[in-house]
Amino acid sequence: MQYQFEVQGMTCGHCERAVTSAIQQLDPQAQVRIDRTQNRVDVDSSQPREALAAAIAEEGYQVTP
Repeated sequence: MQYQFEVQGMTCGHCERAVTSAIQQLDPQAQVRIDRTQNRVDVDSSQPREALAAAIAEEGYQVTP
């Protein structure tokens, strides 16, 4: 499944790596594309959207539905 999240608070490369790592801990096969300027995270994953959003939020970022 393809998901798109609006994620607030990503300001640097470290933030991008933290979000990518959180998603890939949940689904190691997930493909993650981040556009920090648009606050957008695109994810191809077999995991449910809610679980992916929770993983991002656990890293301290606000996920807008």
